[in-house]
Amino acid sequence: MTIQDRYERVRERVARAAEKAGRSASDITLVAVSKTFPASVITEHRHLGQIDFGENKIQDLNAKQEELAEEHVRWHFIGHLQRNKAKFLTRGIHLFHALDSVRLAGELDKRLGMDSATLDCLLQVNVSGEASKFGVEPADVDRLLTEMAAFDRIQIRGLMTLAQPAPDPELVRPQFAQLRRLAARHCDLLECPEPEPLLSMGMSGDYEVAVEEGATHIRIGSLLFGDRA
Repeated sequence: MTIQDRYERVRERVARAAEKAGRSASDITLVAVSKTFPASVITEHRHLGQIDFGENKIQDLNAKQEELAEEHVRWHFIGHLQRNKAKFLTRGIHLFHALDSVRLAGELDKRLGMDSATLDCLLQVNVSGEASKFGVEPADVDRLLTEMAAFDRIQIRGLMTLAQPAPDPELVRPQFAQLRRLAARHCDLLECPEPEPLLSMGMSGDYEVAVEEGATHIRIGSLLFGDRA
């Protein structure tokens, strides 16, 4: 299967899932998770019209940003970020999907202030309850959003989650629904773009269910790029 075949197949399935939910496919951002793949593969996808790409390691992101500086790419950082690397994430990022602590928010806010910049972020929520995953507990969302409101340069546009791996994507539908309800409940504390908060949820194995449950951003890797080395 060619890169174009993979890309068109994912786009078609997103459109069908959106239609099933009474939504428009144009309201859903496909983030191509390009981690571990070279910049040349990103260029191939750019020629197909893909704009949004996700990386989970700062050093890889910065290298690709430099190599593809002439390309029109919207970069998403989707991985856990250590506070001591916050300074590397303050330029050229369209959306940071994995804000998970007040201390990290404070460090980013300080670094952004040095550049007179702002950063759109999503608060990562651990709706699956897995100890191995980063993210705040659902019960703590209200408190953390309230505390993060003190940071002028951090703009929290919505929520993100990683669902529990499951053989049947229907098994994780309740987790996506929970994130949607959390975002709606706390919209007054989010800097929500119109018409709704951003919801980054759904990956290669469950993105259609995520779209049906309100995802505005889906993060797709293997279905677009094939197996990783």
